[in-house]
Amino acid sequence: MTSPSTTLSLVDSDPAELAVDAIVIGVYSQRPEGDATADGFADTLLLAAGAESIAAAFDGNLTRTLALLGATGGAGEVTKVATLGTVSAPVLAVVGLGSEPSGAAPAPETLRRVAGTAVRALAGAGRVALALPLPDDADAPAALRAVAEGALLGGYRFAGYKTKPQPTLRPPVAEVQIAVPDAADAAAQAEIRRAAVVTAAVRLTRDWVNAAPNELRPPSFAEKVTEAAQAAGLGVEVLDENALTEGGYGGILAVGNGSAAPPRLVKISYTPAGAEGGKRVALVGKGITFDTGGVSIKPAQGMWEMKSDMGGAAAVAATMLAVAELKPAVAVHAYVPMAENMPSGTAYRPGDVVTMYNGKRVEVLNTDAEGRMVLGDAMARACEDGCDYLLETSTLTGGQVVALGKRIAGVMGSDELCERVRVAGDATGEPAWPMPLPDEIRKGMESDIADILQVQAGMDRSGHMLQGGIFLREFVTEDVAWAHIDIAGPSYHSGEATGYWTKGGTGVPVRTLVALIEDIAANG
Repeated sequence: MTSPSTTLSLVDSDPAELAVDAIVIGVYSQRPEGDATADGFADTLLLAAGAESIAAAFDGNLTRTLALLGATGGAGEVTKVATLGTVSAPVLAVVGLGSEPSGAAPAPETLRRVAGTAVRALAGAGRVALALPLPDDADAPAALRAVAEGALLGGYRFAGYKTKPQPTLRPPVAEVQIAVPDAADAAAQAEIRRAAVVTAAVRLTRDWVNAAPNELRPPSFAEKVTEAAQAAGLGVEVLDENALTEGGYGGILAVGNGSAAPPRLVKISYTPAGAEGGKRVALVGKGITFDTGGVSIKPAQGMWEMKSDMGGAAAVAATMLAVAELKPAVAVHAYVPMAENMPSGTAYRPGDVVTMYNGKRVEVLNTDAEGRMVLGDAMARACEDGCDYLLETSTLTGGQVVALGKRIAGVMGSDELCERVRVAGDATGEPAWPMPLPDEIRKGMESDIADILQVQAGMDRSGHMLQGGIFLREFVTEDVAWAHIDIAGPSYHSGEATGYWTKGGTGVPVRTLVALIEDIAANG
């Protein structure tokens, strides 16, 4: 099932003369002094750069018209105006940018969000042009990238399972043009190509996360990932339940044995020419295709969202497809453990002791803390195969949502790599905040009978997000720089569409992972 996509191109023609169905310009919420008109109406809106020819076509009356229509310029607000022949496009969509920034142009994330909002608001249009304010200095590539990503992601819509046509549901915009000073500029064209590749990975992540859990159980998920990876020219190794048993992957088997759909571990490999002896990156993503909590079953309310508990795996697998297209000069190997956490006569239990892939023995207290069990095996395998950097991402703990909310991921691990995750997240609009791994929490995870407790003694949820990071640290060798990115909140958006996020899977943190891989390839 593939969701409809939007194509993207650059144009350098006068926006007022573009043969499109709608043109998007920006407006700020206030100007330094409100100029009173003859009838006493204060002109408090300020058109952003890029809209000059549009404003001229309206004889300078556009901002007053917008204000009369109720426009405030608030960030993300969209006001549509029929142009009645004043410009080539029949519809003008004016998107609010908030207050005028002190710099020359809005921040990239602002542009990313308003581009997404505008394209989604114009669903049903065949061709749309964006004439948003872009800087002409060193910040230009980041701004153009942001607009391109927002436009391609804001128009996303999951294909879904409806059997009848939905006449009131307009199709996504088919084509988006971005107005720039020089459409043939090589750097600008490179940004557009990169945006198309990266957002395709984000959209695929969203498709996988949004899929019904009966359609994407571990064996079928492994098949889909394998097909996509092989089509991209990547190496693939799949371990089924027999290979997992023979290999000693106790954590993956403990979680997966409760389901009639057996677990899998998928390894995806990218090795560029000349990468021998260079830095190696390992990606690991949690692939719990549905999480009932197992024997420690979850409450029924909201359990349907547990189809998204494989968001980390989806992001990692899709990131590898982007890597195959972008071809960074660094070897990247992904490890995707897949299991369905179900209660049954063969499910693992509280009180069990599980021998993990690296030989450590874990005393289980809560079968709903299953993600760390499958991840521990995958991370140990990644370290055994050899890597210099290990980036793991997972919808691991409700504690992340409590501590940081639905937009900001938590990141734990090696200080320097965690800081790089934070910087990359800020640049891509996928913020992550570094969190500590306190010794006192590790002391609370000492087991009387095994090497470590799966969760803190007495089921204490204090520092719950940090417990997950501390547990995963046990499966990383000392010579590997590692970062655990907890995306329990930001990987799934249960509210109405906002910015370039639509309802359902968000695709976080694909863009962060791609940026980190590119950074490691360039800087080590």
